[in-house]
Amino acid sequence: MKYILTTGKRKSAVARAALSHGNGIIRINGRLLQNYQPELHKLKIQEPLIIAGDTANKVDIQVNVNGGGVRSQTEAIRLAVGKALANHDKKLTTAFADYDRQLLVADVRRKEPRKPNCHGKARSKRQTSYR
Repeated sequence: MKYILTTGKRKSAVARAALSHGNGIIRINGRLLQNYQPELHKLKIQEPLIIAGDTANKVDIQVNVNGGGVRSQTEAIRLAVGKALANHDKKLTTAFADYDRQLLVADVRRKEPRKPNCHGKARSKRQTSYR
């Protein structure tokens, strides 16, 4: 029995996916994907499953995700599921890369750290008056 573990990250959200043989059941933090809300994010998570087609119906995927916001968690789940399916079936790698590279490679952008004497934001400067 093949058991694949992958991770996906987006900003501060981390998703860990475990793929095993099964009947196409996807669970996110113990809940079925059909019950995932909001609907737009559920459709975003289903993209790698739709591209995989029949392969996705032969495996079960358990995903645990924490950190970040709802959007970042969705992107992290999508990446973890895409990587797991690509590891399971190597033919899917090119299909995922042609559709969207973010299904295989993490987005490395992060929040910029704040600087000293910058009031509130990373790039804001103190306002000056010349009068």
